[in-house]
Amino acid sequence: MAELGAHLTAASAGDDRPSIFEAVAQDSLMAAVKPALQHLIKVLAESNPGRYSFLWHWFDEIYVLLDLLLQQHYLARCSASFSENFYSLKRIPVGDCRQQPLATAGLPKRQHWKSLLLLVLVPYLKGKLEKLVSSLREEDEYSIHPPSSSWKRFYRAFLAAYPFVNMTWEGWFLIQQLCYILGKAQHHSPMLRLAGVRLVRLTAEDMEALEQKSAGATSSQTHSIKTQVRSAVRKALAGIAFSLSTGLSVSVFFLQFLDWWYSSENQETIKSLTALPTPPPPVHLDHGAGSALLPKLKTVCPLCRKIRVNATALSTSGFVFCYRCVYSYVKTHQRCPITGYATELQHLVKLYSPES
Repeated sequence: MAELGAHLTAASAGDDRPSIFEAVAQDSLMAAVKPALQHLIKVLAESNPGRYSFLWHWFDEIYVLLDLLLQQHYLARCSASFSENFYSLKRIPVGDCRQQPLATAGLPKRQHWKSLLLLVLVPYLKGKLEKLVSSLREEDEYSIHPPSSSWKRFYRAFLAAYPFVNMTWEGWFLIQQLCYILGKAQHHSPMLRLAGVRLVRLTAEDMEALEQKSAGATSSQTHSIKTQVRSAVRKALAGIAFSLSTGLSVSVFFLQFLDWWYSSENQETIKSLTALPTPPPPVHLDHGAGSALLPKLKTVCPLCRKIRVNATALSTSGFVFCYRCVYSYVKTHQRCPITGYATELQHLVKLYSPES
C-alpha cells in the first residue's frame, strides 16, 4: 500500500500528466449522461406514445449522431472530447517531441479520426451488443423454437461465451489503469492507446488560446459559393454542437443525479416514493379502432379470435392474449395491439389459473 501511495503521489506531482482520479472521472461523465437522457426520453414516450415513441425506439441512433457532432466539435476546437475538456484536459499525439502543441491547433488527421471513431462508435456498438444479448436471453426463456434447432444452439453458445468476452474486455481496461497508476503506461485507457494519443493537462497558453478562439479573434473571408456553403454548413453544425455542449455543461450535475436516482440500487425507494394509483382504462378505446379488436367473450384472444391458450397479459396496457399471438406481435411491432402503447418483450406477463 505504501508503494502504491508513493506511485499515486508521484503521478499527481507531474506537470502535465493527469491523475488516475481525473482520468476515471472524465470517463464516467459521459457514461452517466446517456442513461439520464434515456430516462428523460422514456418519460416523454410514456406520457405521449403517439408523438414521442419514435424517440424511444431510435434513441441509440439519435444519441450517437448528437454525440458525433459534440465530440467532433470539441476535438476540432479543443483537441479533446467533451468530458476531457470539462476536466481541463487535452489530447496530444504520442511521440518524442518535447514541445506540446496548443489545444487550438487540433490533432493530426489520423489521430483525430481515430479518436472520433473510438469515442463514438465503440460505445454505440458495445451498447447494441448488450441489447442483443439481453434480447437473446429473453428469446431463450420465451422462445417458441424447438430446443434442438440450429438457431437456438447457436445463440445459446453465444450467450455462454459472452460473459468471458466481456470479462476479458473489462479486465483489459483494469490492467491498463493499474499500469497507469504504477507509472508503467502513458494511457489509462486502451482506447487512447489505439488512437495514438495521450492525455495532458491544459496549460495557461492553452487557456488563453481557447479564450481568443471563442471570442472570434480570427475572421475568415469567403470568395466563392462553394466555400460559402461549406462555411454555412460548418457554422450550423458548430452551432448545434455548441448548444449541446452548453446544455450538457450546465446540466451535467443534474443528469448525474438522474442517473443515480434511477439506478437499480434506488428502484425500490423510487417505487415507494412515487407510487401512484392504478390508472383508468384508456378512454380512446370507446370509439377507436382498438375497440373493434376486443371480442365480446372475455376468454377469447383479440388477435386470433379463438379461446386463449397460455394467457399472457401486457403490463403496459393490461389486456390479455394468447402467449404465441402476443409474443409474435410485440416482437414485430413493439407496441400493444389494442392501445398502441410502446411495449417490449419483457412486458409480457404469463397468467396462471388456480387449476394449472
